[in-house]
Amino acid sequence: MIVLGIESSCDETGIAIYDTEKGLIADQLYSQVALHAEYGGVVPELASRDHIQKTVPLIKEAIAEAGLALSDLDGIAYTSGPGLIGALMVGASIGRSLAWGLKIPAVAVHHMEGHLLAPMLEKDNSPEFPFIALLVSGGHTMLVDVQAIGDYKIMGQSLDDAVGEAFDKTAKMLGLGYPGGPILAELATKGEEGAYDFPRPMIRQGGLDFSYSGLKTFALTTWNKSEKTEQDKANIAHAFQEAVVDTLFIKCRRAIESIDAERLVIAGGVGANKRLREKLLELGVDVFFPKMEYCTDNGAMIAYAGAIRLEAGQTEDTEIKPKPRWSLEDLERV
Repeated sequence: MIVLGIESSCDETGIAIYDTEKGLIADQLYSQVALHAEYGGVVPELASRDHIQKTVPLIKEAIAEAGLALSDLDGIAYTSGPGLIGALMVGASIGRSLAWGLKIPAVAVHHMEGHLLAPMLEKDNSPEFPFIALLVSGGHTMLVDVQAIGDYKIMGQSLDDAVGEAFDKTAKMLGLGYPGGPILAELATKGEEGAYDFPRPMIRQGGLDFSYSGLKTFALTTWNKSEKTEQDKANIAHAFQEAVVDTLFIKCRRAIESIDAERLVIAGGVGANKRLREKLLELGVDVFFPKMEYCTDNGAMIAYAGAIRLEAGQTEDTEIKPKPRWSLEDLERV
């Protein structure tokens, strides 16, 4: 089965084609970073308009890259949520309409399921079920007990800011560029160990939920009390990142021990953080990461997740109904 995947949930337009026999055969991605940099964050209306301009040209490029014609497609998968409603509407409308015109099935894909399954694109080193997934991105932070595709139980999640959001907001406080998370992580490598001691939120009361709003405030207070030198900025970035990584490590270890898990999958944009990758390898279980290019939003993960569900017989009717809020636990097992 040859499946076209469309990702448009936020500020990346991702188009990919996945062949269930050959694997990924085309992958196109356009990032809106430059568009939103002027505003220091994603502007939903601008994101939607840019998806309108980029989606169809990228589909044409992907088709050409794969050496196919539209008539060769067997199905279309599109991100239906969670995400920005306007951005989701663009991908869902184009994907569903194209499938209707070609008389082929379409399937709505959960954005976080796409991230969760991204390591499966590595056929030579993909995790077996069951496993625990740590989903860490700009919009989500959660631990998920994964028994099979569609069989998900949320073990814990952020009660306020997602970890990627906390990275970006802290970077903005320090006057760093956009997107702030990667810039802060790079600056952290220049920080002095022990210069500041940041708290590790919600590690004493047990449980698997996360909270990062207080840590973000602590970083701001520390910055305001400092002499505001470049070294102070690097030291705060270092202390902040260490606190975030430690809390994620502690919660992952706690989740693993709670169900005696043998495998941990990391997914989402923050999964590209080098310090987090280093630390989680100390857990003593098999840890799986997607390739760096599949950590952030991309069409490949949507094409793959969609192909699995289309092969299982799942399809959508002609109604276009994106879901800006959509729990992983609501998905059907395949």
